[in-house]
Amino acid sequence: MQNWSGHHTFSAARIHRPTSIAELQRIVATATHCKVLGSAHSFNDIADTDADLIILDQLTTPPVLDMTTGTVTVTGGMRYGELAYFLADTRWALHNMASLPHISIAGTIATATHGSGVRHGNLATAVVGLEYVLADGSLLSISRASYGDDFAGMVVHLGALGVVTRVTLQLVPRFDIRQDIYLGLDFTTAMANFDAIMSASYSVSLFTAWQGDTIDQIWRKSLPVEINDMPDTWYGATSATREMHPMASYNPDPCTNQMGVVGPWHLRLPHFKLEFTPGIGDELQTEYFVDRSDAVAALQAIKAIQHLIAPILHIAEIRTIAADDLWLSMHYQRDSVALHFTWKKIWLQVNAVLPHIEAALAPFAPRAHWGKLFALPAAQIQAGYPRMADFGRLRRQFDPHEKFVNTFLKRCGF
Repeated sequence: MQNWSGHHTFSAARIHRPTSIAELQRIVATATHCKVLGSAHSFNDIADTDADLIILDQLTTPPVLDMTTGTVTVTGGMRYGELAYFLADTRWALHNMASLPHISIAGTIATATHGSGVRHGNLATAVVGLEYVLADGSLLSISRASYGDDFAGMVVHLGALGVVTRVTLQLVPRFDIRQDIYLGLDFTTAMANFDAIMSASYSVSLFTAWQGDTIDQIWRKSLPVEINDMPDTWYGATSATREMHPMASYNPDPCTNQMGVVGPWHLRLPHFKLEFTPGIGDELQTEYFVDRSDAVAALQAIKAIQHLIAPILHIAEIRTIAADDLWLSMHYQRDSVALHFTWKKIWLQVNAVLPHIEAALAPFAPRAHWGKLFALPAAQIQAGYPRMADFGRLRRQFDPHEKFVNTFLKRCGF
């Protein structure tokens, strides 16, 4: 069994797809080591084990919407796109979406996966409650009210505390979005106006192949009330005259509708449509996060080594994420800029370039996406998370015999 990209082959001796919570509890209680696999969109071994691998896609209890509190409770294996379609007929919405609506909710929050927007936290910031199956098979329900400060350490958990069976998310009132694409933004202009560009809409993404002196595309996802009409040119970039894929030569049909056509939040915030298979999997991914105040300097540092990056790159994306209080979030206590790289599937060459990128970003204390490819040593990872020791206390409390610890966690210093 392999991950979505086919880059990683899982080493599990046994694979389980429980159909009830009780069955899941028995599997966990009797396992010596186990891990949970979400939608397999991680690019490293964060979800791997040599013993029992658990997949939750058969736990299909319908979502429960609480109209009074504006929350929804879902099973951990549910995908964001499925929840979005459930909410589409209500007056509620999620505050943001990742590029792909195909990813599982539990896996997404476990790794602090995100969308974009200077005012918006990663997707885990919507979590107000969790239900875990712990190492001994018992059930534990937690909320911020019941667990206080420790709750912030249990949301982004890297699969180290237990198996998340249910998630309760805080919703926002439903809203519409329009999506507009601009082409050919001069890099120097982008750096001189970075904050203004990235904060101009509800969500903004910059796409670049790191070739020459140009940002290839700007994707603006705007609330209709934010703007009356998009200009034909914006900071020197020109409005696209057709629908676009982030990689301009690719068919744009899998992408959510653009050209300024207003639509519901769940059909605009992701880059890709749920009904299309997300890409062809012929790629690898890396993502680093720096403080938003360091964004321009960090991007200039990457531009200085773009000759190493461009030959093995499909496309890169630059986004913003608001700070949060989740201990293992890449955005813990700092507004962040994400530097994402979608690589060609040539691991030896990618692996050789990662240390150069990390060295270029070293002055800016980069944090790596937990579910993507990086080479940061354990000491540097630990230095990036002030509450790492507190998380270690939680891990020992809930998993004293290290049932959920795997090679990835050990490599990261847990």
